[in-house]
Amino acid sequence: MKLTDYLKGLDGKRIAVLGVGVSNTPLIELLLKAGHDVVACDRSERTSLGERAEHLESLGAKLRLGEDYLKDLDADVIFRTPGIRPDLPEIAEAVSRGAVLTSEMEAFFEVCPCPIIAVTGSDGKTTTTTIISEFLRAAGYTAHIGGNIGTPLLDRAEEMKPSDMAVLELSSFQLMTMKKSPHIAVVTNISPNHLDVHRDMEEYVEAKSNILRYQSAGDIAAVNADCKTARSFAEGARGKVRLFSQNGPVQDGIFTDGETIFEAVDGKIGPVMPVSKIRLPGRHNVENYLAAITAVSGLVPYKVMASVAETFGGVAHRIEFVRELRGVKYYNDSIASSPSRTIAGLRAFNRKVILIAGGKDKGIDYDAIGPEIVRHVKTLVLTGMTAGKIRTAVEKVREYTDSPEIIEKEDFREAVIAAYRAAREGDIVVLSPASTSFDRFRNFEERGNVFKQIVNELE
Repeated sequence: MKLTDYLKGLDGKRIAVLGVGVSNTPLIELLLKAGHDVVACDRSERTSLGERAEHLESLGAKLRLGEDYLKDLDADVIFRTPGIRPDLPEIAEAVSRGAVLTSEMEAFFEVCPCPIIAVTGSDGKTTTTTIISEFLRAAGYTAHIGGNIGTPLLDRAEEMKPSDMAVLELSSFQLMTMKKSPHIAVVTNISPNHLDVHRDMEEYVEAKSNILRYQSAGDIAAVNADCKTARSFAEGARGKVRLFSQNGPVQDGIFTDGETIFEAVDGKIGPVMPVSKIRLPGRHNVENYLAAITAVSGLVPYKVMASVAETFGGVAHRIEFVRELRGVKYYNDSIASSPSRTIAGLRAFNRKVILIAGGKDKGIDYDAIGPEIVRHVKTLVLTGMTAGKIRTAVEKVREYTDSPEIIEKEDFREAVIAAYRAAREGDIVVLSPASTSFDRFRNFEERGNVFKQIVNELE
């Protein structure tokens, strides 16, 4: 279906867009430009939206803002932003009256004219998605990157060609109500995450599994063989399942023996590239490459993959090198919003580090991070709402005595300065919070940028 046809199908319908953020503003503009009646609803007050509110009103949008933004929700079509649960009473009541509940991403799946590669998982989504797009662009494709990263793609669908590729990162919130799956679905791994929003782990896993639930026989599911939950998604998959593993051979897919990455096709094995080609540090980034290679196998030549691996320096806020000051290296890993992400980051370094951690709790268990901090951290600087939980996880480790030293600071800047004062020549300081940013920041990007600003101001 073309975008113009999709928009024409909305003629005469009352449309509500829930969430006036970065992803939905282009959607609202697109709907208004097509001549539709749009009510834009957001919990934020008008003062918080600032010029965006004025801009949308000038285009003809009706705004419903503040705590009662969902009150008397009466629409034929409702577009929700990923952060709003689809089963809120007001939304459920509107749906029971016949309203169609959808989203910008679901609409994009309806109108996208080119193949879609989509990535989900608890860790590694953004890096894997970016590597895939780098592979494709280096091979000569026009690749459009979006979803949970990049820019919204719905309003750009008309510009896309059938020979292009759309590469998407999809969160569990985006996948909750999806009724379509991509041509190539990638599942990096599944571990407890976002349990402050999802009812329980079962709902989280169920949402993630939607990425391949609606595939057909001609589609491909690239699944992490080393993750029991992710691998369970392959059971009953309608598409062709290809596995990737760091722990040895697979029948069909990509694996490594630690030194070389191989591809197996129907049991026949051949080399792809040496692991040493990968510029990004850490075992977890090897896994990200295995996932990306599995996704683009047959689309991108091995030599192109190797060239990208040698030159790609990573994504901002993911073990991002910030600066070296007096022999101390500073890294920004603000994306690490769960214990599993921080654990992967700690394992990426070949020495003990000074770790800055803590933030908002996602309702998940921190016990697993305790032993890893004892093993990989020389000084632990804690800040934010989860500081106490992380401290407890460390202090109850049997091997813990007084190492690492634990410092707590209420203020984020003071936490960074405490790490700076504790560091000596040859040390590594890493911001890897193991928690979300929402106790103090709008998102992990803002947290990472503030960290980089503070570090770059140090003398």
